[in-house]
Amino acid sequence: MNLFEQVGYLLSNYWLWFLEGLAATIILSVVGTIGGLMIGIFLALGSRIKIGKHDKWYNKTWKGFIRGFCYFYSTVIRGTPMMVQAMIFKYSCQGAGLNFNNVLTGIPVFDGWLIAGLVVITLNTAAYMGEIVKSGLNGISKGQIEAARSLGMTRNQSMFSVALPQAIKNSIPTIGSEWIVNIKDSSVLNVIGVTELYFMSNQAANKGYMFIASYTIIALIYLMLTLCTNGILHIAKIKLDGKKVSFPLFHYQKKAS
Repeated sequence: MNLFEQVGYLLSNYWLWFLEGLAATIILSVVGTIGGLMIGIFLALGSRIKIGKHDKWYNKTWKGFIRGFCYFYSTVIRGTPMMVQAMIFKYSCQGAGLNFNNVLTGIPVFDGWLIAGLVVITLNTAAYMGEIVKSGLNGISKGQIEAARSLGMTRNQSMFSVALPQAIKNSIPTIGSEWIVNIKDSSVLNVIGVTELYFMSNQAANKGYMFIASYTIIALIYLMLTLCTNGILHIAKIKLDGKKVSFPLFHYQKKAS
């Protein structure tokens, strides 16, 4: 069989496997990105805690601990591969008596190892999201914070109501890029048994030794996911800017009579 015939054979016989892998990949990327952003916000805020000269010693202690933890977490997670982190997490859990084979058994796609993958990809993404949010906060002028404080807002109110929303809005392109990275990098989680797209395509390829055809299928699926994600982010950015969404390919302008 040629390549097209092999692709057709795999899709006709193992389409459910590819569909389950696709569902797992989407779940991993979406939950990992959103969860990582939530944790990343606190990492960004924690790394920006200011230690005043007149703070009590215990205030300096807990502020210093939080700042140090945020810096250490970001450095370690961003400096090591997610595959290695996944393996450490897996064997640490097994050493503590938690085997994900025994969690949610018999449920397609959403099994115990997918839960383990969600934990790993969320914690990994959080480190990158923390740096993204921190960069966004650094781009907000101090004048806006001072204006909010002059209106009677507390420091926390000015941060969460004025600075943080703008920082997240300005960081949407970078956040979107991290989402796309998660779509592709979720494939490494197959090393701990997560049945995502790469894992399922590998299983299908082993059935008939059609590796090129199987990997071609998932390459096209990953490309489709990336293009769809870019489209969603483009529409979201236009909406946030208060503009009307238009599709240039279908847009035309009437000639003046």
